[in-house]
Amino acid sequence: MADQYLLSIDNGTQSVRALLFDLNGNLAAKAQVHLQAYFSDHPGWAEHDADGYWKAVGQACQQLWASTDIPRSAIKGVAVTTQRGTVVNLDRDGKVLRPAITWLDQRRVGKQKPLSFLWRTAFKLARVSGTIEYFRREAEINWIAEHQPDIWARTDKYLLLSGFLNFRLCGRHVDSIGSQVAYLPFDYKRHKWAGARDWKWEALAVRKEMLPELVEPGTVIGAIAAAAAEATGIPEGTPLVAAAADKACEVIGAGALEPHIACLSYGTTATINTTTKKYVEVTPLIPPYPAAIPGAYSTEVQIFRGYWMVNWFKEQFGHFEQMAGAQQGMAPEAMFDLLVNEVPPGSMGLMLQPYWSPGIRTPGPEAKGAMIGFGDVHTRAHMYRAILEGLAYALREGKERIEKRSGVPVTELRVAGGGSQSDAAMQLTADIFGLPAARAHVYETSGLGAAIAIAAGLGLHKDFDSATRAMTRPGRVFQPIAANRQIYDKLYRRVYLKMYQQLQPMYQEIADITGYPEQL
Repeated sequence: MADQYLLSIDNGTQSVRALLFDLNGNLAAKAQVHLQAYFSDHPGWAEHDADGYWKAVGQACQQLWASTDIPRSAIKGVAVTTQRGTVVNLDRDGKVLRPAITWLDQRRVGKQKPLSFLWRTAFKLARVSGTIEYFRREAEINWIAEHQPDIWARTDKYLLLSGFLNFRLCGRHVDSIGSQVAYLPFDYKRHKWAGARDWKWEALAVRKEMLPELVEPGTVIGAIAAAAAEATGIPEGTPLVAAAADKACEVIGAGALEPHIACLSYGTTATINTTTKKYVEVTPLIPPYPAAIPGAYSTEVQIFRGYWMVNWFKEQFGHFEQMAGAQQGMAPEAMFDLLVNEVPPGSMGLMLQPYWSPGIRTPGPEAKGAMIGFGDVHTRAHMYRAILEGLAYALREGKERIEKRSGVPVTELRVAGGGSQSDAAMQLTADIFGLPAARAHVYETSGLGAAIAIAAGLGLHKDFDSATRAMTRPGRVFQPIAANRQIYDKLYRRVYLKMYQQLQPMYQEIADITGYPEQL
């Protein structure tokens, strides 16, 4: 086992990372290439040069080899994990036709041609017509077909970023079931492309032959091709294994294999996930995403802007901490932890509802963010702590929704993502949830989840269960503080849970008056 290593390529929003793990889940080597998250030619658009992603993969891999003495011959397999919902159009020769539309993109297509009478009637009776129209208007497929018909006519393959990188690596149009999180004709219950009579084919301007072959996580989908070997330095012929999307990989990389273990992801989008073999719609009529292990579902509740709000605060109000950190040789994050610790639990009555971006159903498309409870005692420190507390309240609410729908109590928390590196955020998470909160043993949990898929798929561990148990373990565990827990529990139940219901009519009035957020 000592001379066997697994290469994970993690293409996130902010960077591409090439990561080497051993079979015990230890990070042996790492290289990172930072990305401009997106460019925007119009307000609300968010695009990225797709070939730029591929170039960054090559750079990250080449930097990796230069930074380690581990021989490339020790690499037993490769897997890709990527940001979700970013799409790429390829022509018949495999060339990129337009910039990738990223998951951050906010464009919407205009009013769509009505669906057939039978589907319209069924959706009206089910009271989901608005949700279906939201799906159609958000779908990048429909925007490209309507606004760039020449590009759509030349599109031979329409791929998620994961499928695009798999194609560049092995020359085959194959993607993992675990990566299918997007506006696509995917059957989330049966984990395959939707059946021929499914409404999604009528709602989306795409044909089945434009989509890749789907395989389960852990499937060997090909071998590193000669051109990819030249670009990346990965030995030609190395097996390429299907992994899953970054959030799904993060869940198993944090060790959250069973439904009583919840994984909190404190990333750009903050999420709470559990893994289950049972199909559970946490929000009615919104399906669970595929997990990073075959045949399983990820019961996810997400706060779309999540820890983006932390970065927003730092950019708008955190210049002093950033300068002071630079002067004292401390990371800005450490300075912000000091800021949080200046404030008592509950932020002296300042409460935040973290709906900086609207939702589909819970919250609805009218939702906006709110801070209530301001007084003359409040400072930037109170605002910052209230942001962290508001995110934890929202994720606790997600936990309770998952428990109610699944019937399985959550008894353990694993925390991953950039925010998990903050001791202050970890402690208030334990206090708000009233549960021990364990930091994952490595920061690169998405990459570790992809490495687990390699180990299971190549038989280096017996299966996903044994691979996950061998390669993950809790890091530092934060225990809830009883006095803090009591304060948070009262604020959560008596204030936070009532905020959206009380403010929702005013959010709708704001939208009606200002036109923002845009309504269906």
